[in-house]
Amino acid sequence: MQQANLFEMDGLIAGVDEAGRGPLAGPVVASAVILDRSVPIDGLRDSKKLSAARRTVLAAEIKQRSLAWSVAWADPAEIDAVNILAATMLAMRRAILGLRLRPDTVLVDGNRLPDLRFQHGSIGGRAIVGGDDHVAAISAASIIAKTSRDAVMLELDRLYPRYEFARHKGYGTVVHREKLREFGPCREHRQTFAPVRAAS
Repeated sequence: MQQANLFEMDGLIAGVDEAGRGPLAGPVVASAVILDRSVPIDGLRDSKKLSAARRTVLAAEIKQRSLAWSVAWADPAEIDAVNILAATMLAMRRAILGLRLRPDTVLVDGNRLPDLRFQHGSIGGRAIVGGDDHVAAISAASIIAKTSRDAVMLELDRLYPRYEFARHKGYGTVVHREKLREFGPCREHRQTFAPVRAAS
């Protein structure tokens, strides 16, 4: 992990990342994390490169040892109303607003920033392509977002067992597309996504 010697900034730094832009069902979930620089956490990296078990362990450690963390989301109805990119930016903004501490700087994975203008002024921000694997705070946010979204999809699996959400987490796998064709979409599907529209 490059502990962001490129980003040695004063003040509180929040890393922000999302999970669930690509799936056909479920929310897009964002997290914001302010790490305690005096208490480094070993093993932080892009959540997609970690096993589910390792993500669970690290998520608990991040929640316990960070200065602040927050999770927020945009649900399928919002995704359909504004499009997935805008919904992702909205979820990120909500996650930043949900922090118990106001960050001085926000570092976001990717090439776009959410609206960082708030009631008490703007927060500085930087979008970093590949940041979830190179900036510790963004890696932490990636892990929190992913584990939080997976938990939501497990709950949706209990509510809608016929779709087997626990198995594919809403992604467009062969099994999920088969279930869509068999049963049609439910309210947790993103109706504007082409495979869902085709199954309606």
